[in-house]
Parts: sequence; structure tokens; C-alpha cells
Amino acid sequence: MQHNLCVYNTLSRTKQPFRPLHEGRVGMYVCGPTVYGDAHLGHARPAITFDILFRYLTHLGYKVRYVRNITDVGHLEHDADEGEDKIAKKARLEQLEPMEVVQHYLNRYHHDMEALNVLPPSIEPHASGHIIEQIEYIRRILDAGYAYESQGSVYFDVEKYNHDHPYGKLSGRNIEDLISSTRALDGQSEKRNPLDFALWKKAAPEHIMHWPSPWSEGFPGWHLECSTMGTKYLGDTFDIHGGGMDLMFPHHECEIAQSVAAQGHEAVRYWMHNNMITINGKKMGKSYNNFITLEEFFNGSHPLLQQPYSPMVIRFFILQAQYRSTVDFSNEALQASEKALEKMTDIYRRLGNLSAAPQSSVTLPDFTAQAYAAMDDDLNTPMVIATLFEAGKIINQATDGAVTLSQADIDALRKLFDTFLVEIMGIRVEAKGADKGTAAYEGAVDLIMEIRKNAKAAKDWATSDLIRDRLASLGFDVKDTKNGVEWKLL
Repeated sequence: MQHNLCVYNTLSRTKQPFRPLHEGRVGMYVCGPTVYGDAHLGHARPAITFDILFRYLTHLGYKVRYVRNITDVGHLEHDADEGEDKIAKKARLEQLEPMEVVQHYLNRYHHDMEALNVLPPSIEPHASGHIIEQIEYIRRILDAGYAYESQGSVYFDVEKYNHDHPYGKLSGRNIEDLISSTRALDGQSEKRNPLDFALWKKAAPEHIMHWPSPWSEGFPGWHLECSTMGTKYLGDTFDIHGGGMDLMFPHHECEIAQSVAAQGHEAVRYWMHNNMITINGKKMGKSYNNFITLEEFFNGSHPLLQQPYSPMVIRFFILQAQYRSTVDFSNEALQASEKALEKMTDIYRRLGNLSAAPQSSVTLPDFTAQAYAAMDDDLNTPMVIATLFEAGKIINQATDGAVTLSQADIDALRKLFDTFLVEIMGIRVEAKGADKGTAAYEGAVDLIMEIRKNAKAAKDWATSDLIRDRLASLGFDVKDTKNGVEWKLL
């Protein structure tokens, strides 16, 4: 089957056919977390969005080098250039080494990503591990004449760069408007222009994360790490750079300027951005103090949550919206996703229990072609889900005996669900009692169902009905179907 994957390129503001720089290979860089606190729902969306892209490109046969960075130095509290380093501040408050803070929250981030079934990247470089490369990158920008040293710090000269190249092309901003709306802040007097951003910052005496450089004992600016590590691991030009829409300006805008200044050309061919998760219409994030951590979602401990939500419910909730659309958090929306996921997993289990007839009594639409068309249309996961539910209607009809399906049709449906639900969308189909017990628990219930089945075969209706009624009183839904018995705990 021929696939024509189209993705929305933020830089061109159009959907474009995806054509990798090197045949059969894809270089993809995604901005990862700043690890100074627990991951929240806003962190889950880019992780899941680009996990889907990674999975789909791999499924299509590409060899993907997926780089996701870890920001562990240079991200300051007030803005990109001023204030205390967020990790250093956490270390100071908790009386820990900065890298102790990094490792603690990175371990927790990895645990949350594993729970969400987000595949690990090919390379996960740390900003603090690439200081030498960042210093060399700054040298190249200085040599090109687009940066200047001031009081031990090095700043990118935005106005000079804009004279030769358009600054603001990614976010659609005009430099004159930016200058007129930007006021000089305290501590920025060493800059020639308030828009200039730090490539290297001289460390204050109390700053606990610093390294030697030709300009001062200091640390790299936040924007620099992605330009440096992206080109180190993917080359001077690579295919995809992704991240949340909140990073478009200034972070990704500065990355473009840095790469053009250092290399003479842009590094990224396709810029892709997922939209925000909001709460009451406002972006969810640490800076707004309105975030709910993933762990709080999983255990239901946050006061805004009416119940716990499993990792797969969170993943399904995010995939029910196209990645470029805004998603607003609410308990009602998550509860609807929970019910929809339960219906989907019920369909998947029923599909596994279907018995084939000599021939089908219905003609199946080409669900596989529909699902591929949805994925090729800028990763339209809501349409994939809709296609799977359409296929599910026929599976439910076959389970109830209303239609028959041949072995070939059952195999095609199984391949459809295995490919799109499990492999590409990454939904783990949990055991029926997984969140209410263990595998042994499920096995015990299946054994009871086997005893009931044998009782029915022996026409021992009293025992059969007793088992069904006692299970119902305990909260089990038991359903006899043409293909056997189904059960679940309500």
C-alpha cells in the first residue's frame, strides 16, 4: 500500500508531504522536559504526540533516530536570561546536589512515560553533558558576527541578525513590534537590545552550576542546547523538530536564528508543534500553578479530580483530539474517555473470541485503508479511533450472532486492531481485572466461568443460574454470546 504522509509544517503553515532528507532514514528531535518537578498532563501531550509520530514512521519502515533532550542547566526562573536556574533553586531549597535533583525527577519522568506506554527515544542527551559543544557553537556564532561579549556573558544580536535574515518567521512575529512591546528589565543593561538573548551567562558567585569558558565561569543559555545537540546527533540539516506550541517563541525562534548564524543555513526541514492542554480555558503548567501531576491523575489525589484515571485513559484522552487542537481538561471529558476506552477494549477482546463461519454475511469496508488515510493526514488519531469503532460495530454484531464473518475477515480485523490500536496508537489492552486485581484474580474468574459452562453443557441449569446470579450480586456483568461467555467487573 502506498503511503503519502502529510504533516503540518509550522514554518510554512501548510500541510506538506513528508519527504525525508535521506531515503529510508529520519532524524527527529523533540524538546524534552526540564527536570525540576514531577511531570504533569501538559508534559504528557508532547510525549504522546511524538511517540505516535515515532511509532508511525517506524511502522512505515523508516529507520528513525529520535533524540529527546533533557534540560538540566540554563533554564532560568524569570525568563530565558534572568533569574535563578530552576534546578539550582530546587537543589538549594532541598539541600541537594543539582544533579541529584535532576536524577530524582528524571527517574520519575521515565516511570510516568513507561506507564503511558511512551517508547524511549534513541538518544536522550543532557544539556550539562554537552558544555564543550555549546561553547564551540557560540564561537561559530561570534565568528559569523551575530553575537557579542558583554561583561563576561555572550548575547545573540537579534537586530543585526534580522538585518540579514528574517527573525520571527516561525512564530509570525515582526521585530519592530517586538522591540516596541519589550521593555528593558533590571539586570539587562549589559544587552545592546532587550530582544537579544543569552548564549552564555556569567555565573554570579552564589550560582552553583557553572563551567569554565573563554568568556567567564558561567553556563550556557537555554536556547543553545537544542541547536547544539540536534546538529551533533542528527547532522547540520535534519528532518523533524517537535515540541509544544508554547516553545515556538522564543525558544524555537531562537534556535532557527542560532543555526543560520552558526551554519549559514537552517537546520530543520519540518517544524511540528502540538497544542496545549488547558484547564478552564487557561494553559496548564507550572508557571500558572494550575497543573495536575501525572501521578495525581493515576492515584486520584488532586482536589480537582473526582476519581483516579489509569495511564491508558490519559493516553486515550489525548489521542481523541488531533494533536494541533486545544484540549480542555475536565472530569467529564476524562470519564467519557474512560468509557470509550472500555468499549474499545471490550471490542478488542470480543474480536479475540470470534469463531469463523464458512463465509461472511456482510461485506467489510476497507477499514485498513481508512485508518492509514487518517494517519497520513497529519496523524489524525481521532479519525483512526472513529474507524476502529465502526469496525467494532460489526464485531459486536458477530459476537451477538447477528452477522457471520469468515476467517479471512476476522484475520483482517485482528490485524487492523493490532496495527492501529496497539502498535501505532500504543494502547495497552489491560487484563479484565488489571485495575481491580491481579492476573491470578482474572484466572480465578475464568475458572468459575468454565465451571458454569460445564454446568450448562450438562443441563445443570440450577448451578449455571446460581453462578451467574451470585456473580451479578458481586458486581460482575456476565453475558452469554454466540461465541461463548463474556464477563467484566462493573
